[in-house]
Amino acid sequence: MFGSPLSARLERSSRILVAGAGGGSDVYAGLPLALSLREAGKEVHLANLSFSHLDALDLDVWLFEDVAEIHPDTEARDWYFPEGCLARWLATHGQPSTVYAFPKVGVRPLRAAYAKLAEHLDLDAVVLVDGGTDILMRGDEAGLGTPADDMTSLAAVHALDVPEKIVACLGFGVDAYHGVNHVQVLENLAALERDGAYLGAFSVSRSTKAGALYLDAVAHAQAELPAYPSIVNGSIAAAVRGEFGDVRFTDRTKDSELFVNPLMAIYFAVDLDALARRSLYLDQLRDTVLMRQVVSVIEEFRDEVTPRPPKTFPH
Repeated sequence: MFGSPLSARLERSSRILVAGAGGGSDVYAGLPLALSLREAGKEVHLANLSFSHLDALDLDVWLFEDVAEIHPDTEARDWYFPEGCLARWLATHGQPSTVYAFPKVGVRPLRAAYAKLAEHLDLDAVVLVDGGTDILMRGDEAGLGTPADDMTSLAAVHALDVPEKIVACLGFGVDAYHGVNHVQVLENLAALERDGAYLGAFSVSRSTKAGALYLDAVAHAQAELPAYPSIVNGSIAAAVRGEFGDVRFTDRTKDSELFVNPLMAIYFAVDLDALARRSLYLDQLRDTVLMRQVVSVIEEFRDEVTPRPPKTFPH
C-alpha cells in the first residue's frame, strides 16, 4: 500500500536518466519525479527531445553526435529553448544544471545518441516522460494525439541495453485537444496491467518539496517565454494548485475550453519494453533517419488500420 512497483523498480537503480519523450517542454513533466529521486539520493540526469534549432548551437556544445550538453550559460540561437530555460532554473536552485538535448531525428540516429549518452553516464535506468498520455497509444485507437516524437523516443529507448526502462505519463486529459479518447487510454492501461507491466500511479502534491519546485519551475518558464508558455505544463501546474475547469493562464488557449482537474496531476507509470511490444507499428519506425520519415510511416499505417471506435465515460 505504501510502496509501488515503480518505487521498487527504481530503488534498485543508482544512475537514472529522466528524459522528455515528446519534445518541447516534456522534460518539465519529468521534473517532479527527477527531483524526488534526487532527494532519495539517486544520481539523476535530465534530457529532452528538443524542438529548438540545435544545429545552430556552438560546436563545443555537442558531447556526441546528436547529443547536446546544455548549461545555464549556453547561448541560444532560437527564441524557443526550454532546455536552456530549465538549466538556468536548476542552477538558481542549487541543482545539477546540465540538460542533455537530442535533435528531432528519426529512430536510428536517436537510438545511437541515447546509447552514447547511456554509456557516458553509466546509466542503470531510463525514465521516459510524456507530458500527456498519447505515448500509451498502440496505433488503432480513435485518435493518436501527436505520436511522431513520442514513438521515436519510445523506439530508441526500447533498443537500449539498460537494466530498467520505464515510461511515466503526467497530464491525463491534456491530449483531448489532439483527438485522444481517454477511455481508450484507460483501456490500454488495463491491458498493460494484465501483462504485468502497469507500475502504478501517484499524484504530484504541492505540499512536497518536489511539487513546490515544479510549480516554481513552470512559473519561471512562463515568465521567460510569456508569449508561448507550455499549455501542457501550465495545465498540470494548475491541477497541482487545485484549480479546476477552464483555467486561463495563456492566450494560446483562448479558442478552446480546458478541463483542468486532479487527474492531470497524476503520474501513470508502465514498463517501457512491454509498452513498446504492444505497439502495432513501432517496428516499422526502426530504420527511419529523419522525423518526416517517422510521420510518413505513421500516416501510412493509419491509412490501412481500422481504428477502434471512441468510447465515452459511462458516469
